[in-house]
Amino acid sequence: MNGHGRSGGRPTLEEVAARAGVGRGTVSRVINGSSKVSEHTRVAVEAAVAELGYVPNRAARALAANRTDAIALVIPEPEARFFAEPYFSEVVRGVGAALAETEVQLVLTLAGSDRERRRLSHYLAGHRVDGVLLVSVHAGDPLPELLAELGIPTVISGRRSAAETLPSVDSDNLAGAAEAVRHLLDRGRRTIATITGPLDVYGAQCRLDGYRQALAAAGHAVDEPLIAVGDFTEEGGRRAMRELLERRPALDAVFAASDVMAAGARRELRAAGRRIPEDVALVGFDDSVVARHMDPPLTSVRQPIEEMGRTMTTMLLGRIAGETGEAAAVLPNRLVVRESS
Repeated sequence: MNGHGRSGGRPTLEEVAARAGVGRGTVSRVINGSSKVSEHTRVAVEAAVAELGYVPNRAARALAANRTDAIALVIPEPEARFFAEPYFSEVVRGVGAALAETEVQLVLTLAGSDRERRRLSHYLAGHRVDGVLLVSVHAGDPLPELLAELGIPTVISGRRSAAETLPSVDSDNLAGAAEAVRHLLDRGRRTIATITGPLDVYGAQCRLDGYRQALAAAGHAVDEPLIAVGDFTEEGGRRAMRELLERRPALDAVFAASDVMAAGARRELRAAGRRIPEDVALVGFDDSVVARHMDPPLTSVRQPIEEMGRTMTTMLLGRIAGETGEAAAVLPNRLVVRESS
């Protein structure tokens, strides 16, 4: 039938359904990339689409479904942190990979200041996107509640608490941190310090809990002065390392809750004349490009960051399509051992 349906004009969704021997809704699901269709059905529908030359009228479909065919990736952090922290670029890469085979546009929004947040609130209230991916949320942030009030499908990366109500994707922060500390204990280190992330971020709390649990499991009391609070920045890592050296000059290992903070800690250790790993072993978290290019290369807990971006995007597209699916995904981490420990 070379490009025309029985109607003699542009082929319709109904004609594709009749040709494939399925219902109209099934054709719609295949065209929208839903995973809730069998491989056999998908092949049959795609063959009918090809035979009839059916082209989805995306504008009409979006209008009928009150859809914009766009999603927002919202990062409530200052621009400086977005560009300094490799974590965010890997999330963006994963989101982009998940959208590559769709017609959905990605809107990237940084909302680190009050002014940016107000602008974002007005933008979202105008329902200009079908859904939101929310990354790096601090406790008490009003954004998730705003999205819930607006009825915009949302998936969060990095839960706000153990009782997270939004669909979420996370890595196993506690287990990853515990593995890092066990590694340091196995290397014979006994005075192990940690530089935490900001403790109003649930993932940072979990990494601190992992540190505590690994020490306790090995029969070591937690020495509170060996815990310094950082902020996921290089300067914060340097400042925390300085505090730790003042409090416990004999420390022989440091677990930093991010590679960027580990880079700051390394600079401070060097300035204090400490050799890595001979005097002080150093472990980071994320296994970002920072870890691989440090001198010496940094042992780090590898988060599947790109996979997290893909997973949360797939989850969000499912929610937008009206599917329920899983409400939470926790992906495993693994320790990558290099010369710093």
